[in-house]
Amino acid sequence: MAGTISKLPDVGWMLRPLTGIPGVRHAVVVSEDGLRMGHDSAEGLSGEVSRLGVDEAESLAAACAALTVTSQSTVSLLFGDEAGVRQLMIESDSGFVLFTSAGQGASLGVATDTETDVGLVAQQMQLLVAKIGAHLSSQPRDPMGRPAS
Repeated sequence: MAGTISKLPDVGWMLRPLTGIPGVRHAVVVSEDGLRMGHDSAEGLSGEVSRLGVDEAESLAAACAALTVTSQSTVSLLFGDEAGVRQLMIESDSGFVLFTSAGQGASLGVATDTETDVGLVAQQMQLLVAKIGAHLSSQPRDPMGRPAS
């Protein structure tokens, strides 16, 4: 019997406190295998990406997963397999992107403008994970094609 595929619950509404911070544009929760678990965008955005659609959020989820796996591999190489990644930050000409672990098997990513208080955003990300991290986690899925025992 093949493994089962279940739909992940959409946790985008839980991200509203983050997208309410001035300068925060988007927030996304991603499973470790790159599936979008939820996303939200700030109100009244303008510019290249005014609001994340599902397709854009799913592309962002895949990119987030790739970055987190790469960072974990780098940290393991430098500090050993027991070392975990707590946070990543990318600074660009247009703003910042921050990633943090959001519980077991999930990451939280936030995109901001250049004028945003990045320290405040990072702190609020940690507070959100501490409050509702259990809801943001993604349990490992059963591997497909595993023979029945």
